[in-house]
Amino acid sequence: MDHPRAFPWIKPGNTRQKAHRLLSVRMDLNLSPWALTFLSAAIAMTVAWLIFFSSAAIVQRGTAHSKPASAVAQAARKPAGIMLPLLALQFVLRGAPDDLAHIALVRQATTIVLIASFTWLLMRMARGFGQAIVMAHRTDASDNLMARRIQTQTQVVTRLAVSGIGLIGFSLALMTIPDVRQIGTSLLASAGVVGIAAGLAARPVLGNLMAGLQIAFSQPIRLDDVVIVDGEWGTIEEINSTYVVVKIWDERRLIVPLQWWIEHPFQNWTRNSANILGTVFLWLDYRMPLQPLRNAMQAVCEMSPLWDGRVCLIQVTDFSEKAMQLRCLISSGDSGKSWDLRCLIREELMVVMQRDYPDYLPRVRAEIDKPLPSTAHADAEDTLGRPPSPQQRSPTPEHGQAPPVG
Repeated sequence: MDHPRAFPWIKPGNTRQKAHRLLSVRMDLNLSPWALTFLSAAIAMTVAWLIFFSSAAIVQRGTAHSKPASAVAQAARKPAGIMLPLLALQFVLRGAPDDLAHIALVRQATTIVLIASFTWLLMRMARGFGQAIVMAHRTDASDNLMARRIQTQTQVVTRLAVSGIGLIGFSLALMTIPDVRQIGTSLLASAGVVGIAAGLAARPVLGNLMAGLQIAFSQPIRLDDVVIVDGEWGTIEEINSTYVVVKIWDERRLIVPLQWWIEHPFQNWTRNSANILGTVFLWLDYRMPLQPLRNAMQAVCEMSPLWDGRVCLIQVTDFSEKAMQLRCLISSGDSGKSWDLRCLIREELMVVMQRDYPDYLPRVRAEIDKPLPSTAHADAEDTLGRPPSPQQRSPTPEHGQAPPVG
């Protein structure tokens, strides 16, 4: 009993005839094994690219509302677009006949390129994750201590992870070459001597590596920390895998190796907090009243947005034979504001002294005693032109009186 056909326009026997026709076309083309392999590779790579573009569109739409996730996806886009077609090509080459000419060399080259692309993907993803963490912890807030701590750890760990991934990928690519694998096996016999020699030669590199780990976790310095290094005031601008860049206040850059920060003392003004105390020193006469200066400085601090409202006082900190020293102590939210506020305090107090108390600047005092009366009388006779009195000498044998003339 014949069943009704679902597609009435297809005649019986059409499918079998078309299959025989395709088989005859393939036999007529007489494709070589390499040509068939290339055709299969082209089809597989095209399918892989289509899968990549469709997946990339879905991922981009799903991460559009999250900047950190979008940063990771954007970082992995380019290497993933290269790795997926290479992976499809590798599958095709593995399925090709082993007796093809130069198939082993092509497989090895494809494997090395695939390892390189996969290493690149992991490195870009590591950087993307680091960038996502940095974007989630911004340092533009007033209290950014925790954000700077996380950013410092993230940058150091990201650079170490990227370096490690690159080293492992390079090693795996080299180990695919048989000659290099034999050299590595022969070197294992003398691993002790080679290890000692390599350790001595790479001591600075290993020292910087360990210093980078210590800085990442113990954090003697962080990004945007205010430090004084060799007498230079600046901020930590960049922490690399081997050195630290300190931005000096006059736009210069000080390059300091990582190991230096572990072995030498330095000043960190923002270790626990960015708040800082600033000082202004004045030398004034002893007669200067202090309360007008205190009132003037308090008014300046209250009107300035640079003051954080914690400390504003004047103290007498030293005496000398000429003047007294006043220390103006003020507080600010960070070192930059402290510098500007100190300059403002100097200018305003100088204006107050010039306007209201110009006579109370430091003076040099000297006291001249009056001359004795006898000294004054002798000086007066000398001025009148009289001869001075003869010098009196005691009666000694050398200066006795002359005998009278007979």
